[in-house]
Order: sequence, then structure tokens, then C-alpha cells
Amino acid sequence: MKWREIPLPARRYILYHVIVSPLLITWYMLPLYMFMTGYNVLDVGLLFTIVHIASIPLTYLFGKLFEKIPLRHGLVAIDALDGVAYVLYGLAYGPIAPTMLFLGLLVEELSGMLYPLYPAVEKLLYPKDRLEEVFAWHMRLPEASQLIGFLILGYVFGYLFNTPLYYRIGFLLFGLLSIFMVYYIIKFLPRMDAYERIRVSSFRFRVDREFKFIVFIEVLTIVAWSLAPEIVLLNYIVNVLGYTLFEAMVVEAAISVGAILATYVTERIGVEKRFIAIGFGYGFIALWALIMMAAPSIEFVVLAYFIMKFGDTLAFPFYRGWLFSKVPEDKASTVFSAISSLRRMLTLFTPAVAGALAYINPVLPYTLSLILFTIVFVLMLLYKYWSRHVIE
Repeated sequence: MKWREIPLPARRYILYHVIVSPLLITWYMLPLYMFMTGYNVLDVGLLFTIVHIASIPLTYLFGKLFEKIPLRHGLVAIDALDGVAYVLYGLAYGPIAPTMLFLGLLVEELSGMLYPLYPAVEKLLYPKDRLEEVFAWHMRLPEASQLIGFLILGYVFGYLFNTPLYYRIGFLLFGLLSIFMVYYIIKFLPRMDAYERIRVSSFRFRVDREFKFIVFIEVLTIVAWSLAPEIVLLNYIVNVLGYTLFEAMVVEAAISVGAILATYVTERIGVEKRFIAIGFGYGFIALWALIMMAAPSIEFVVLAYFIMKFGDTLAFPFYRGWLFSKVPEDKASTVFSAISSLRRMLTLFTPAVAGALAYINPVLPYTLSLILFTIVFVLMLLYKYWSRHVIE
């Protein structure tokens, strides 16, 4: 599918992600800032868990609220809250640093509660008959932006301005950039209100056996990913191997390259082979965990994360299309918010668990992830048999 064939609102939405993607480097800069200022990986994991506990009851309520309010308002809220969080991180200095970090993480958690609006927007804006092809662009362009942005910012904050003071200045600048993102959403994205979502719905939502199977896969993958978060990778690269943020961003660059290459593969796979693509995607992810479990050198870390993202991107459009086929537009924000609530319940303690495991052994979290992703790999490859004898 060519870029110009994508509807204009969908193109503008994809460009929104292109612009905002480099700012995601804060997910690495914040833990590294905490390492610089005296925290260890266990401390970081415990703090993330405390914030999860403080925020989890609101997730589903946020989704219900935005079932009746224009989705564009929710996207504005995401970027506005992220901007506030970045400013709070920038103020995390001296005796008030723990309070500012906690408040910043809590505000960012509030922003994360609105993330289910993203798939709701995608379900509304992306053409259903060519969904996987649009998702190829949805993955490819933001990853290219992130590839360039992460390398530049990683070098700047890894070698040129690599002290806590400059990290705080960086957070403040990122907070100011969020003002531009809010303007872009208001200016260029459609309203996407409740009427539009109800008007285009053509089927009823049923929690059937197939949907329950999807939820089971969600449970396995949510826990598997949450046991090896960014703090585990950053701890291994910085505190074990002795490198900087730049080397971590080289790993992220490999992730982006893997994602971009996989989008060209997904465009050539028919929907009829959806479950084979999902299965092999998770097989590649299991291979990533296996390599990391062996405590590799930085070169093999780069290779492992390339393989991981290639597999994740290979599975993503087909998995998302499968999920979209089960959810009507008027219930999208509620259903995806419910899944997000499930995710938050399952990951309530996993930051602390991941931090504790990495504190014991830096690569121990990858062992548990390997087991879970291997199970998903087998289940998806056997899905046709499974659906014929169990689901139906």
C-alpha cells in the first residue's frame, strides 16, 4: 500500500507518532538519572511498583469516560500529562527529588491510563479492508524517526551532556515540546467523538471462546514483557557492561531497524497466514530472551534486541487485526481500557520483581520471559488445531 493511498486523517495520525517517538527516550533517561543519583535497579523497580499501586484503580474509569468524550481530547490529555511529568522530573533535585520523581511517575501513569485510546483511534481511522498494510506504515515511520532521534539524543546525553544537571534540563525541554504536540493534535486530527464511533459500528461485541483465548494470550505476553522492562536492559548495559546511554540507544537503533525491516515482510503475508505470522513472531521474541539469558556482550545484545523487535513487529499487525475483528467501534475504548486494566493488575508488582531478579542476577528476568514467550509461540502455531477442537 502506498502512502498516498492511506486516508488523510490516518496519515496525520501516523505523523503524530513520528513526531512524538523520539521523546520516548525519557523511558531510558529517567532510570539512568536515578542510577546517577544513588538508586539501584531494585530501588527503581520498587518505586515503579509503588506508583502502579497508587494509580491502578483509575484505569478503567478513564476508558469509560472517553467512551462519551471525543477521542482527540484524550490524545491532548496524554501529551499534556506527559509534559507535566517531564517538568516534574526536571525539578527532581536535592531534598525534594524523591517527591518530584514520585509525582512525575504518578502523572505519567495517569497519561498511560489513556493509552487504550490509541487502538480505539486506530480502529476508527484505519481502513478495515487494508488494516495490516496501514499498520506497516504505522510501525515503519515512527520507528525511523525514533532510530534517528534516539541516536542523536543518546549521543548528546551519553557523552556530551551526561551529568544529572543536564538530564534535568533535558526533561524540562521535553516538557515544553509537549505544548507543540497538543497544538498538532488540536489542529490536524479529527474530533473522533462518540457519535462517530457508534455510527460506524456494524456488529455486537461478544465475549466468546475465541476472545477468551485472546485474553489468555494477552496475560502471557503482558507478564513476559513486564519481567524484562527497560530498567533491566539499562541496568545490564550501564551497571554491568559499563557503557552509557548512547550504547543503550544503539540497541534501540537495532530495535528500530528490526521493526522497519519487519514491516516490509508483513506487507507480503496474507491475512490467511495470520496465526503463523503471530506464532513465528513470538518465536523470534523467545530467541531474544534466550540470547539475553546467556549474559552476552554488547554486540550480541544489539543482535538480540534486533531479533526481538523483528518478531514483535512481525506479529503486531496480525495480532492487532485479530483483536480489532472482535471489537466494535462503540465499545473500543471500553474494551481496550479493560485490557489495560488487566495489564496493570498483572504488572502491579512486576517492576519490583524484575528489579529484584536483576539485583540478584542481571539476566535472570530474561529466563522467565523465555518460558512464557515459548508457550505463546507454541500456542499460536497450534492455533488452527486449537480453534477447531477447543475454541469452536
